[in-house]
Amino acid sequence: MKSNRMFQLFALVMVAVFVLASCAPAATQAPAAQSSSSSSSSSSQSFDWSKATSAADGGGMDALVAAAQKEGNLTVITLPRNWCDYGDMMDSFTAKYGIKIQDVNPDGGSADEVQAIKDNMQNAGPQAPDVLDIGAAYGPLAAGQNDPNDPKLLSAYKVTTWDTIKGNNDPDGLYYVDYYGVMSFEINTDALNGASVPQTWSDLLKPEYKSMIGLPGDPRASNEAAQSVYAAAINNGGTLDNIQPGLDFMKQLASSGNLLPLIADGGVIAKGETPVSIHWSFNALADKANFNGNPNIQVVYPTGTAWGGYYYQAISAYAPHPAAARLWEEYLYSDEGQTILAKGFCIPARFADLTSRSVLSQDIVNALPSPDMFNSAVIPSIDQLSTARAAIKDQWDSVVGLDIKSGS
Repeated sequence: MKSNRMFQLFALVMVAVFVLASCAPAATQAPAAQSSSSSSSSSSQSFDWSKATSAADGGGMDALVAAAQKEGNLTVITLPRNWCDYGDMMDSFTAKYGIKIQDVNPDGGSADEVQAIKDNMQNAGPQAPDVLDIGAAYGPLAAGQNDPNDPKLLSAYKVTTWDTIKGNNDPDGLYYVDYYGVMSFEINTDALNGASVPQTWSDLLKPEYKSMIGLPGDPRASNEAAQSVYAAAINNGGTLDNIQPGLDFMKQLASSGNLLPLIADGGVIAKGETPVSIHWSFNALADKANFNGNPNIQVVYPTGTAWGGYYYQAISAYAPHPAAARLWEEYLYSDEGQTILAKGFCIPARFADLTSRSVLSQDIVNALPSPDMFNSAVIPSIDQLSTARAAIKDQWDSVVGLDIKSGS
Protein backbone atom coordinates (compact mmCIF):
# COMPACT_ATOMS: atom_id res chain seq x y z
CA MET A 1 0.00 0.00 0.00
CA LYS A 2 2.83 2.34 0.90
CA SER A 3 4.66 1.49 -2.37
CA ASN A 4 1.54 2.01 -4.50
CA ARG A 5 0.94 5.49 -3.07
CA MET A 6 4.60 6.35 -3.64
CA PHE A 7 4.26 5.26 -7.25
CA GLN A 8 1.14 7.44 -7.68
CA LEU A 9 2.92 10.43 -6.11
CA PHE A 10 5.92 9.93 -8.36
CA ALA A 11 3.66 9.77 -11.39
CA LEU A 12 1.92 13.00 -10.43
CA VAL A 13 5.25 14.75 -9.97
CA MET A 14 6.46 13.63 -13.41
CA VAL A 15 3.29 14.89 -15.04
CA ALA A 16 3.72 18.28 -13.37
CA VAL A 17 7.31 18.51 -14.50
CA PHE A 18 6.32 17.69 -18.07
CA VAL A 19 3.56 20.33 -18.09
CA LEU A 20 5.83 23.01 -16.67
CA ALA A 21 8.59 22.22 -19.19
CA SER A 22 6.20 22.49 -22.13
CA CYS A 23 5.09 25.96 -20.95
CA ALA A 24 8.61 27.38 -20.50
CA PRO A 25 10.24 29.59 -23.22
CA ALA A 26 12.44 27.80 -25.74
CA ALA A 27 16.15 27.71 -24.95
CA THR A 28 18.33 30.20 -26.91
CA GLN A 29 21.77 29.68 -28.39
CA ALA A 30 24.60 31.32 -26.48
CA PRO A 31 25.77 34.42 -28.37
CA ALA A 32 29.04 34.17 -30.25
CA ALA A 33 32.02 35.78 -28.58
CA GLN A 34 32.04 39.52 -29.36
CA SER A 35 34.43 42.34 -28.82
CA SER A 36 33.47 44.94 -26.26
CA SER A 37 32.55 47.33 -29.07
CA SER A 38 30.31 44.91 -30.96
CA SER A 39 28.56 43.65 -27.82
CA SER A 40 26.83 47.00 -27.55
CA SER A 41 25.75 47.12 -31.20
CA SER A 42 22.19 46.03 -30.49
CA SER A 43 21.73 48.76 -27.93
CA SER A 44 23.19 51.31 -30.35
CA GLN A 45 20.78 50.54 -33.19
CA SER A 46 18.68 53.49 -32.13
CA PHE A 47 21.70 55.70 -31.51
CA ASP A 48 21.71 59.01 -33.39
CA TRP A 49 25.03 58.89 -35.25
CA SER A 50 24.70 62.53 -36.29
CA LYS A 51 25.59 63.35 -32.68
CA ALA A 52 28.65 61.07 -32.46
CA THR A 53 31.97 62.83 -31.98
CA SER A 54 33.81 59.50 -32.06
CA ALA A 55 33.05 55.88 -32.86
CA ALA A 56 33.10 55.11 -29.15
CA ASP A 57 30.06 57.36 -28.62
CA GLY A 58 27.87 54.91 -30.52
CA GLY A 59 29.36 51.67 -29.22
CA GLY A 60 32.60 51.38 -31.18
CA MET A 61 33.68 50.51 -34.70
CA ASP A 62 31.56 47.39 -35.07
CA ALA A 63 28.46 49.39 -34.17
CA LEU A 64 29.46 52.14 -36.59
CA VAL A 65 29.97 49.65 -39.42
CA ALA A 66 26.58 48.06 -38.76
CA ALA A 67 24.81 51.44 -38.72
CA ALA A 68 26.56 52.61 -41.88
CA GLN A 69 25.71 49.39 -43.71
CA LYS A 70 22.10 49.78 -42.66
CA GLU A 71 22.09 53.26 -44.25
CA GLY A 72 23.64 51.68 -47.34
CA ASN A 73 24.65 54.89 -49.11
CA LEU A 74 27.19 57.71 -48.94
CA THR A 75 27.18 60.98 -50.85
CA VAL A 76 30.55 62.62 -51.47
CA ILE A 77 31.14 65.78 -53.47
CA THR A 78 33.80 67.11 -55.81
CA LEU A 79 36.02 64.03 -55.81
CA PRO A 80 37.53 63.46 -59.27
CA ARG A 81 38.57 59.83 -59.52
CA ASN A 82 42.16 60.74 -60.41
CA TRP A 83 42.51 63.24 -57.53
CA CYS A 84 44.59 61.49 -54.84
CA ASP A 85 43.36 58.22 -56.37
CA TYR A 86 39.90 58.80 -54.94
CA GLY A 87 38.53 56.46 -57.59
CA ASP A 88 40.33 53.55 -55.95
CA MET A 89 39.37 54.91 -52.52
CA MET A 90 35.66 54.91 -53.33
CA ASP A 91 35.78 51.51 -55.03
CA SER A 92 37.69 49.96 -52.12
CA PHE A 93 35.30 51.43 -49.55
CA THR A 94 32.30 50.02 -51.39
CA ALA A 95 33.95 46.62 -51.79
CA LYS A 96 34.87 46.51 -48.11
CA TYR A 97 31.56 47.63 -46.63
CA GLY A 98 28.97 47.20 -49.40
CA ILE A 99 28.00 50.88 -49.19
CA LYS A 100 27.16 52.64 -52.46
CA ILE A 101 28.82 56.00 -53.13
CA GLN A 102 27.41 58.87 -55.13
CA ASP A 103 29.85 61.62 -56.15
CA VAL A 104 28.08 64.94 -56.67
CA ASN A 105 29.71 67.53 -58.96
CA PRO A 106 33.10 65.79 -59.25
CA ASP A 107 34.66 68.71 -61.12
CA GLY A 108 33.56 71.45 -58.71
CA GLY A 109 35.57 73.45 -56.18
CA SER A 110 35.61 73.93 -52.42
CA ALA A 111 33.11 76.79 -52.59
CA ASP A 112 30.68 74.52 -54.43
CA GLU A 113 30.97 71.96 -51.63
CA VAL A 114 30.10 74.46 -48.92
CA GLN A 115 27.27 75.89 -50.97
CA ALA A 116 25.85 72.40 -51.54
CA ILE A 117 25.36 71.97 -47.79
CA LYS A 118 23.67 75.36 -47.54
CA ASP A 119 21.38 74.55 -50.45
CA ASN A 120 20.36 71.21 -48.96
CA MET A 121 20.08 71.94 -45.24
CA GLN A 122 16.44 70.89 -45.30
CA ASN A 123 16.82 68.35 -48.08
CA ALA A 124 18.10 64.80 -47.63
CA GLY A 125 17.99 64.13 -51.37
CA PRO A 126 20.78 62.99 -53.70
CA GLN A 127 22.39 66.44 -53.93
CA ALA A 128 22.99 66.70 -50.17
CA PRO A 129 26.63 65.81 -49.39
CA ASP A 130 27.58 63.77 -46.34
CA VAL A 131 31.26 64.71 -46.32
CA LEU A 132 33.56 67.39 -47.69
CA ASP A 133 37.10 67.48 -49.08
CA ILE A 134 37.99 71.18 -48.98
CA GLY A 135 40.81 73.69 -48.99
CA ALA A 136 41.94 74.97 -45.63
CA ALA A 137 40.26 78.37 -45.92
CA TYR A 138 36.88 76.71 -46.36
CA GLY A 139 36.99 74.81 -43.07
CA PRO A 140 36.34 77.83 -40.84
CA LEU A 141 33.88 79.17 -43.42
CA ALA A 142 31.79 75.99 -43.33
CA ALA A 143 32.11 75.78 -39.54
CA GLY A 144 30.68 79.30 -39.18
CA GLN A 145 33.83 80.51 -37.47
CA ASN A 146 34.52 83.49 -39.73
CA ASP A 147 31.27 85.26 -39.00
CA PRO A 148 28.93 84.52 -36.07
CA ASN A 149 26.00 85.11 -38.41
CA ASP A 150 27.09 82.33 -40.77
CA PRO A 151 25.38 78.93 -40.44
CA LYS A 152 27.35 76.19 -38.71
CA LEU A 153 27.44 73.51 -41.35
CA LEU A 154 29.87 70.97 -39.88
CA SER A 155 29.63 68.18 -37.35
CA ALA A 156 32.56 67.54 -35.00
CA TYR A 157 34.11 64.08 -35.23
CA LYS A 158 37.49 62.59 -34.32
CA VAL A 159 38.61 59.40 -36.02
CA THR A 160 40.33 56.67 -34.02
CA THR A 161 43.73 57.67 -35.49
CA TRP A 162 43.25 61.33 -34.54
CA ASP A 163 46.46 61.61 -32.51
CA THR A 164 48.61 60.76 -35.56
CA ILE A 165 47.12 63.41 -37.87
CA LYS A 166 49.64 66.18 -38.50
CA GLY A 167 48.62 69.72 -39.42
CA ASN A 168 46.45 72.61 -38.32
CA ASN A 169 43.33 70.72 -37.25
CA ASP A 170 40.30 72.19 -35.58
CA PRO A 171 40.67 71.14 -31.93
CA ASP A 172 37.07 69.94 -31.75
CA GLY A 173 37.30 67.89 -34.95
CA LEU A 174 35.13 70.10 -37.16
CA TYR A 175 37.77 69.89 -39.93
CA TYR A 176 41.13 68.15 -40.09
CA VAL A 177 44.03 67.65 -42.50
CA ASP A 178 43.72 64.71 -44.88
CA TYR A 179 46.66 65.24 -47.26
CA TYR A 180 48.92 67.90 -48.73
CA GLY A 181 51.20 68.76 -51.64
CA VAL A 182 53.30 71.51 -53.20
CA MET A 183 52.51 73.82 -56.11
CA SER A 184 54.04 72.81 -59.44
CA PHE A 185 53.99 73.47 -63.18
CA GLU A 186 52.50 70.68 -65.29
CA ILE A 187 54.02 70.84 -68.76
CA ASN A 188 52.67 69.03 -71.82
CA THR A 189 56.02 69.02 -73.60
CA ASP A 190 54.41 67.68 -76.80
CA ALA A 191 52.40 70.92 -77.11
CA LEU A 192 55.12 73.51 -76.37
CA ASN A 193 55.80 74.12 -80.08
CA GLY A 194 59.45 74.93 -79.55
CA ALA A 195 59.02 76.90 -76.33
CA SER A 196 61.34 76.01 -73.47
CA VAL A 197 60.14 74.36 -70.27
CA PRO A 198 59.52 77.15 -67.71
CA GLN A 199 61.49 76.86 -64.47
CA THR A 200 60.40 79.96 -62.53
CA TRP A 201 57.26 81.98 -62.00
CA SER A 202 58.77 84.92 -63.88
CA ASP A 203 59.34 82.63 -66.90
CA LEU A 204 55.57 82.45 -67.34
CA LEU A 205 55.55 86.12 -68.41
CA LYS A 206 57.69 85.42 -71.49
CA PRO A 207 56.05 85.97 -74.91
CA GLU A 208 56.81 82.37 -75.91
CA TYR A 209 53.99 81.23 -73.63
CA LYS A 210 51.27 83.29 -75.33
CA SER A 211 47.93 81.42 -75.20
CA MET A 212 49.56 78.52 -73.35
CA ILE A 213 48.97 78.92 -69.61
CA GLY A 214 46.00 77.54 -67.72
CA LEU A 215 44.85 77.69 -64.11
CA PRO A 216 43.30 74.65 -62.39
CA GLY A 217 40.01 76.37 -61.73
CA ASP A 218 38.21 79.63 -61.05
CA PRO A 219 40.24 81.34 -58.29
CA ARG A 220 37.05 82.77 -56.83
CA ALA A 221 35.73 79.29 -56.09
CA SER A 222 38.58 76.77 -56.38
CA ASN A 223 41.06 76.34 -53.54
CA GLU A 224 43.74 75.01 -55.91
CA ALA A 225 43.39 77.99 -58.23
CA ALA A 226 43.30 80.50 -55.36
CA GLN A 227 46.48 79.03 -53.92
CA SER A 228 48.10 79.36 -57.36
CA VAL A 229 47.55 83.10 -57.00
CA TYR A 230 48.94 83.01 -53.44
CA ALA A 231 52.04 81.08 -54.59
CA ALA A 232 52.58 83.64 -57.37
CA ALA A 233 52.35 86.42 -54.80
CA ILE A 234 55.04 84.90 -52.57
CA ASN A 235 57.35 84.57 -55.57
CA ASN A 236 56.76 88.11 -56.79
CA GLY A 237 57.38 90.26 -53.72
CA GLY A 238 54.26 89.41 -51.76
CA THR A 239 53.96 88.03 -48.25
CA LEU A 240 51.62 85.74 -46.38
CA ASP A 241 49.68 88.85 -45.43
CA ASN A 242 49.84 90.53 -48.85
CA ILE A 243 48.44 88.65 -51.82
CA GLN A 244 48.19 91.73 -54.05
CA PRO A 245 51.37 90.90 -56.04
CA GLY A 246 49.77 87.58 -56.95
CA LEU A 247 46.71 89.29 -58.38
CA ASP A 248 48.95 91.75 -60.24
CA PHE A 249 50.98 88.85 -61.64
CA MET A 250 47.84 87.16 -62.93
CA LYS A 251 46.78 90.49 -64.47
CA GLN A 252 50.09 90.59 -66.34
CA LEU A 253 49.59 87.06 -67.61
CA ALA A 254 46.06 87.89 -68.75
CA SER A 255 46.98 91.22 -70.33
CA SER A 256 49.82 89.66 -72.31
CA GLY A 257 47.53 86.92 -73.56
CA ASN A 258 49.55 84.19 -71.87
CA LEU A 259 46.78 83.21 -69.43
CA LEU A 260 43.85 81.40 -71.00
CA PRO A 261 40.21 81.71 -69.85
CA LEU A 262 40.11 77.94 -69.61
CA ILE A 263 40.22 75.54 -66.65
CA ALA A 264 43.21 73.25 -67.16
CA ASP A 265 41.67 69.90 -66.31
CA GLY A 266 42.97 66.53 -67.48
CA GLY A 267 41.06 66.53 -70.75
CA VAL A 268 42.19 70.02 -71.70
CA ILE A 269 45.81 69.22 -70.83
CA ALA A 270 45.76 65.96 -72.79
CA LYS A 271 44.51 67.77 -75.90
CA GLY A 272 47.36 70.29 -75.62
CA GLU A 273 45.05 73.26 -75.11
CA THR A 274 46.98 74.38 -72.02
CA PRO A 275 50.60 73.32 -72.59
CA VAL A 276 51.58 74.96 -69.30
CA SER A 277 49.31 74.68 -66.26
CA ILE A 278 49.66 75.34 -62.56
CA HIS A 279 48.68 72.43 -60.34
CA TRP A 280 49.24 70.78 -57.03
CA SER A 281 52.03 68.24 -57.29
CA PHE A 282 49.65 65.34 -56.74
CA ASN A 283 47.44 66.30 -59.67
CA ALA A 284 50.37 66.88 -62.01
CA LEU A 285 52.02 63.60 -61.02
CA ALA A 286 48.74 61.73 -61.42
CA ASP A 287 48.28 63.11 -64.93
CA LYS A 288 51.84 62.11 -65.82
CA ALA A 289 51.19 58.56 -64.62
CA ASN A 290 47.74 58.26 -66.20
CA PHE A 291 48.77 59.68 -69.59
CA ASN A 292 51.72 57.27 -69.65
CA GLY A 293 53.60 59.22 -72.30
CA ASN A 294 50.59 60.17 -74.41
CA PRO A 295 51.09 63.08 -74.12
CA ASN A 296 54.43 63.48 -72.38
CA ILE A 297 54.14 65.37 -69.11
CA GLN A 298 56.97 67.00 -67.21
CA VAL A 299 56.37 68.12 -63.62
CA VAL A 300 58.41 71.16 -62.61
CA TYR A 301 58.83 72.43 -59.07
CA PRO A 302 59.60 76.08 -59.82
CA THR A 303 62.70 77.54 -58.28
CA GLY A 304 62.16 80.20 -55.68
CA THR A 305 59.91 79.77 -52.68
CA ALA A 306 58.14 76.40 -52.58
CA TRP A 307 54.44 76.67 -51.79
CA GLY A 308 52.64 73.97 -49.83
CA GLY A 309 49.04 73.45 -48.91
CA TYR A 310 46.71 71.22 -46.93
CA TYR A 311 43.33 69.79 -47.80
CA TYR A 312 40.80 69.04 -45.10
CA GLN A 313 38.03 66.57 -44.40
CA ALA A 314 34.77 67.47 -42.71
CA ILE A 315 31.34 65.96 -42.07
CA SER A 316 28.17 67.85 -42.88
CA ALA A 317 25.98 68.65 -39.89
CA TYR A 318 23.08 67.86 -42.24
CA ALA A 319 24.48 64.58 -43.57
CA PRO A 320 21.65 62.29 -44.79
CA HIS A 321 23.88 59.30 -43.94
CA PRO A 322 25.65 60.29 -40.69
CA ALA A 323 26.98 56.82 -39.85
CA ALA A 324 28.32 56.22 -43.36
CA ALA A 325 29.91 59.67 -43.26
CA ARG A 326 31.79 58.78 -40.08
CA LEU A 327 32.79 55.36 -41.40
CA TRP A 328 34.16 57.05 -44.55
CA GLU A 329 36.36 59.26 -42.39
CA GLU A 330 37.56 56.27 -40.41
CA TYR A 331 38.49 54.56 -43.66
CA LEU A 332 40.29 57.60 -45.06
CA TYR A 333 42.44 57.86 -41.95
CA SER A 334 43.14 54.15 -41.60
CA ASP A 335 46.48 52.77 -42.78
CA GLU A 336 44.68 51.40 -45.84
CA GLY A 337 43.04 54.68 -46.75
CA GLN A 338 46.12 56.79 -46.17
CA THR A 339 48.15 54.40 -48.32
CA ILE A 340 45.69 54.86 -51.18
CA LEU A 341 46.16 58.63 -50.92
CA ALA A 342 49.92 58.17 -51.09
CA LYS A 343 49.59 55.94 -54.15
CA GLY A 344 47.68 58.85 -55.68
CA PHE A 345 50.74 61.09 -55.06
CA CYS A 346 49.16 62.95 -52.14
CA ILE A 347 51.22 63.22 -48.97
CA PRO A 348 48.87 61.74 -46.35
CA ALA A 349 48.29 63.52 -43.06
CA ARG A 350 49.58 60.48 -41.18
CA PHE A 351 52.75 60.29 -43.31
CA ALA A 352 55.11 60.51 -40.32
CA ASP A 353 53.32 57.71 -38.50
CA LEU A 354 53.10 55.51 -41.59
CA THR A 355 56.77 55.90 -42.47
CA SER A 356 57.89 55.33 -38.87
CA ARG A 357 56.16 51.94 -39.02
CA SER A 358 57.26 51.20 -42.62
CA VAL A 359 53.65 51.00 -43.80
CA LEU A 360 54.44 52.78 -47.08
CA SER A 361 56.71 51.06 -49.59
CA GLN A 362 59.84 52.91 -50.64
CA ASP A 363 58.52 53.13 -54.20
CA ILE A 364 55.48 55.04 -52.98
CA VAL A 365 57.61 57.39 -50.87
CA ASN A 366 60.03 58.04 -53.73
CA ALA A 367 57.19 59.07 -56.06
CA LEU A 368 56.14 61.89 -53.70
CA PRO A 369 57.79 65.31 -53.51
CA SER A 370 60.86 65.06 -51.33
CA PRO A 371 60.24 65.57 -47.61
CA ASP A 372 62.88 68.32 -47.65
CA MET A 373 60.91 70.23 -50.27
CA PHE A 374 57.70 70.10 -48.33
CA ASN A 375 59.37 70.78 -44.99
CA SER A 376 60.84 73.97 -46.44
CA ALA A 377 57.65 75.05 -48.20
CA VAL A 378 55.72 78.11 -47.10
CA ILE A 379 52.31 77.10 -45.77
CA PRO A 380 49.84 79.81 -44.76
CA SER A 381 47.74 79.58 -41.65
CA ILE A 382 44.02 79.02 -41.96
CA ASP A 383 43.36 82.64 -41.03
CA GLN A 384 45.80 83.87 -43.68
CA LEU A 385 44.18 81.65 -46.28
CA SER A 386 40.74 82.91 -45.33
CA THR A 387 41.88 86.51 -45.73
CA ALA A 388 43.57 85.75 -49.06
CA ARG A 389 40.53 83.88 -50.34
CA ALA A 390 38.31 86.86 -49.54
CA ALA A 391 40.71 89.25 -51.32
CA ILE A 392 40.81 87.08 -54.44
CA LYS A 393 37.06 86.71 -54.50
CA ASP A 394 36.56 90.48 -54.11
CA GLN A 395 39.30 91.68 -56.50
CA TRP A 396 39.68 89.08 -59.23
CA ASP A 397 37.17 90.70 -61.58
CA SER A 398 38.43 94.26 -61.09
CA VAL A 399 42.16 93.46 -61.14
CA VAL A 400 42.51 90.45 -63.46
CA GLY A 401 39.23 90.60 -65.32
CA LEU A 402 39.45 87.11 -66.83
CA ASP A 403 36.62 84.65 -66.36
CA ILE A 404 38.09 81.14 -66.01
CA LYS A 405 35.63 78.52 -67.25
CA SER A 406 35.50 74.85 -68.12
CA GLY A 407 36.17 73.90 -71.71
CA SER A 408 33.50 72.60 -74.04
